[in-house]
Amino acid sequence: MSPLPSRREFLKNSYLGLGSLALMDLLAGDAGALADSAENPLLPRPAHLPARAKRCIFLFMEGGVSQMDTFEYRPVLDKYAGQQMPSVRGTDLDVASLGSAHNRIIPSPFGFARHGQSGRWMSELLPHLSTCVDDMAFLHGVTVDSSNHAPAVYHSLTGQILPGGAAIGAWMTYGLGSENRNLPGFIVLGQGAPAVGGASQWSHGFLPAVHQGTLFRPGSNPIADLHPPAGTSPGGRRNELDLLKWLNQRHARQRTRTGDLEARIAAYEMAFQMQSAAPELIDLSGESEATRKLYGLDDPVAGTFGRQCLMARRMVERGVRFVKLLHGKGKPWDQHGDLAGRLPVLCHEVDQPIAGLLKDLKSRGMLEETLVVWASEMGRTPFDSNVVSDKPGRDHNRFGLVMWMAGGDVRPGATFGQTDEFALRSAGESLPVRDVHATLLRLMGLDQHQLTFLHAGRFKRLTDIGGRVIDEILL
Repeated sequence: MSPLPSRREFLKNSYLGLGSLALMDLLAGDAGALADSAENPLLPRPAHLPARAKRCIFLFMEGGVSQMDTFEYRPVLDKYAGQQMPSVRGTDLDVASLGSAHNRIIPSPFGFARHGQSGRWMSELLPHLSTCVDDMAFLHGVTVDSSNHAPAVYHSLTGQILPGGAAIGAWMTYGLGSENRNLPGFIVLGQGAPAVGGASQWSHGFLPAVHQGTLFRPGSNPIADLHPPAGTSPGGRRNELDLLKWLNQRHARQRTRTGDLEARIAAYEMAFQMQSAAPELIDLSGESEATRKLYGLDDPVAGTFGRQCLMARRMVERGVRFVKLLHGKGKPWDQHGDLAGRLPVLCHEVDQPIAGLLKDLKSRGMLEETLVVWASEMGRTPFDSNVVSDKPGRDHNRFGLVMWMAGGDVRPGATFGQTDEFALRSAGESLPVRDVHATLLRLMGLDQHQLTFLHAGRFKRLTDIGGRVIDEILL
């Protein structure tokens, strides 16, 4: 018979026992959390840093918006109208070649005026957006690494000029998850035409496949096969999905590198959930007449993009983390000719819908928690290399991109960066797009240095070698 334990030994063993029980409870909780995370990698996760913005709407104009006809007033172009572009230091490759070749400076055919308390110059082509300037912060002279469309698109949206990178929306859901379990965390609203660079624009890249963007088509039926086949019941479909999930999980346990399979399992589950959530989302019949008018839904020119903007508001209202809107069919902002005839139509298509989105978010108290971003893949040159056309346009310019942001912790009415007198390139320190990406992440509460993914022996980041957060436009 073993001797009775002493009082000290009894207490010691008791404390260790209680500690073991506590540890087991903590480990069980962690295991449960890990299991939940593995079951649904899009569950919400805490931000790295305090931030008001919880969701993001990213407005992307395909083709390269002309900055000196929309957001940058450059009267010197009138002075040099029709003349050869003077030499400008700091440009290289194709932009430098175009600038030194035979060309002619094209003044803007559109009027400009100051707007808001910030006194910002805006083109007459954007009368609705001009009423929102005091809610926006502008970035001038943003630089990308290519003047070709697809590489510039990839650089603007994934941080690298080659396909295969992870899109901004994929990074957002990877870092923060999503607040809606019945809809994708990263949604792309297209306009029916192939996007520049294809689906690589919204790719998950090297991140887990579950973070891939989901494309919604234009029109009243944006999701294929949304409605279940006749003769099926929710219970029957649930049983079929559970069986398929069990078979897939059994298959996955016998293999490694199952990220694509796990994403497919999650996609099946999401599709089932969307059959109940998406019909209500895409049904705009409950929106008031005032809201429809605000977005320009009854305007035959602006109505298509107006519907996209209204859908974006409804999505972030329901907790979707990142919504990307593509404007344009076949890079329409790429105006090498007939600038005076084509640009007014494009601006009409987006002006009222975007202004309506900003005003609607603000009136509902949602702008504080929603980051809105306007971007394109590049800017334009102040000259045209076609010196004989009677309908001049502008060439590509990777040094002159203008972007703006609103909402969250964006400083209303702020400006950072400035282009030279010809709006060709930055007049001071260059502003690489990775700085913009670092700022976007910061506005969403993500630290670019913590948001990494190990791939091919290297910790990948959206900002690659790192960017500077532009504190000048933050509150």
